[in-house]
Amino acid sequence: MITLRNANDRGHANFGWLDSYHTFSFGSYYDPAHMGFSHLRVINDDTVAPSAGFDTHGHRDMEIISLVTQGRIAHKDSVGNIKELPKGEYQLMSAGAGIYHSEFNAKDDETLKFLQIWIQPNKQGGKPGYQQKAFGEDAGITPIITPTGEHGTLAIKQDMQLMQVILEKGQTETVNANSERRYYVHQIEGELTLNNGTTLRPGDGAMIQSEDTLTLQNDQEQRVKAILFDLV
Repeated sequence: MITLRNANDRGHANFGWLDSYHTFSFGSYYDPAHMGFSHLRVINDDTVAPSAGFDTHGHRDMEIISLVTQGRIAHKDSVGNIKELPKGEYQLMSAGAGIYHSEFNAKDDETLKFLQIWIQPNKQGGKPGYQQKAFGEDAGITPIITPTGEHGTLAIKQDMQLMQVILEKGQTETVNANSERRYYVHQIEGELTLNNGTTLRPGDGAMIQSEDTLTLQNDQEQRVKAILFDLV
């Protein structure tokens, strides 16, 4: 079963410096039908004005993933990390028992766009952690995040995986799925067609359950980029 989460149906908040679309309930946006999906709790599609950003604030017991789609993030946290996250790189911050951080648009002449994703961990407390890595833009399905950090992936405190999907014109990829697990696709670029004919456009998502095969296809001229979550 594949259920479309249309981009136009997401929650929306505009504070001037921040324009944000919420796939799941977040902040002042509350929809009891969209509180998350498995351990996936937040996908916020954020646009941040030049030199603006999120002042220092705290998190605990949450795995927070960031993916920049335009510009650069300037990151600073309470455990000593001062980093910049450019377009295409993945950041995974494990809040653990507690961490404070700030995130700003590192550019004073360019808008920042990024996805902020929260995963509820299966282990509470512990030491906060920070990971950051570029995985390239090769066509196909690239593992990004796993529970063990195997094969150079980022390690997360949950039984889940995150994969990057890039398809060139006419390319199709097939995933051998587990019908007892759940999957979620978030579309970033281009148009992606799933195995039941559902087409995803930028900002759209798909909740997938009880499927043993996932077919991901690009029938258009433009390159496709999406992220695929494998969840319990």
